[in-house]
Amino acid sequence: MTTAQPHVAILDDEPEIRLMLAEALTEAGFRTTTYARATEFEAALKRTTPDVCLVDLGLPDRDGLVLVHRLALESGATIIIISGRSQVQDRVMGLELGADDYIIKPFDPAEIVARVRARLRKPRMASERTPQIARFEGWAAYFDSYTLISTTGESVPFSTAEGQVLRLFLESPRRLITRAQMQETLGGGAGESFDRAMDVRISRLRTKLGEDPKNPVLIKTIYGAGYIFLGDVVWS
Repeated sequence: MTTAQPHVAILDDEPEIRLMLAEALTEAGFRTTTYARATEFEAALKRTTPDVCLVDLGLPDRDGLVLVHRLALESGATIIIISGRSQVQDRVMGLELGADDYIIKPFDPAEIVARVRARLRKPRMASERTPQIARFEGWAAYFDSYTLISTTGESVPFSTAEGQVLRLFLESPRRLITRAQMQETLGGGAGESFDRAMDVRISRLRTKLGEDPKNPVLIKTIYGAGYIFLGDVVWS
């Protein structure tokens, strides 16, 4: 049986970068489509959702960060920012608005391919029999639609990256999960960049679960060790 090629959408107004990325990803076995403007990209999203979106922030017709935030809320695609903005606050803002990764220009195309593969590795390993609904402490997490249903019935969307972290917690409730275990399971960057990305995702999850940031009940930080999810979980 033939496995469908993962689809990567590339949004960048520089034709040289679009061509470079498309060639590298196609050679690596991905299917690609490229866009120079956000309006073209958004129109295409109404017809199909890519597996990964590579988004430049310096777009001529749209604020790139606003677009990233909308993608994180409305699609299940993995979002990787590619940008010349190298300041720490730019990277933090991109991650806080829902990006799964942030790569600074200039970059080596091989790094992009490796990052895309790392982001797709976890979802592609899951079989069709993998449980997609987890219920805990009055909440329900639907991993097939990237949605949390609150104790009051409110629908709260979560991103692909947030879902990976949430699933990791829900699959090992009441057990310490170290940073090393998270990096081994989730892949991605290393060192400070990985720690920052995890901090942002966990902070967003706590917010969506209505946690008190100063005294969270469900996702507890064990300083110097890692995290632990304190809740009973039932999968279906």
